[in-house]
Amino acid sequence: MFDLILFTAWSYQVSLLEFTAAVTSLIAVYLGTTGRKVMWPWWIVSSALYAIWFLDAKYYASFATQLIFVAFGIWGLIAWKKTGAQPAPLSLKGRIVVIIAFAACWLAFAPYLKSIGAVAIWSDTFGLLGSLIAQVIMVKEKWENWALWFAVDIVLTIQYFRGGAYFTSLVYLVFTAVAILGWVRWYKNATRTIR
Repeated sequence: MFDLILFTAWSYQVSLLEFTAAVTSLIAVYLGTTGRKVMWPWWIVSSALYAIWFLDAKYYASFATQLIFVAFGIWGLIAWKKTGAQPAPLSLKGRIVVIIAFAACWLAFAPYLKSIGAVAIWSDTFGLLGSLIAQVIMVKEKWENWALWFAVDIVLTIQYFRGGAYFTSLVYLVFTAVAILGWVRWYKNATRTIR
């Protein structure tokens, strides 16, 4: 059923699975910009669907990322209050730790992906680790998560386009724009809270 081709655009076939994963992901990410708790069930479902699609496409780090998203979606659903996110900034020390941990893990993990025959190595590792960190600080309700999502989405937009996954590349381009919206909304809420 999920292999059903819904449409073809510029010789690229979009399956029911890829389309459904994209639509539910877009809803989840948009709801995330509002800081509403209702985003988490959408996040979990979309991540599970994309996990299946990425595994089939041999984007192994992206597949692993989606499994992490499912787990963090459950964590976010439990951790956030009914009123949703209360955005706040990371401390300077927190920002430094995030940057150093990200860089070290990125350099260490990429060779492993190469050894298992992943389609994209450096960009997929960037996406995996950047998404992991962005997800943690999103659950912790820090506005900087959107800045990291912005960077991750740009890298993955290019990766999927270069890999021929044009529809998913387009979805990630939209995610990039939505990340800017989330960044602005959460930053405003965080600075309003500080005052």
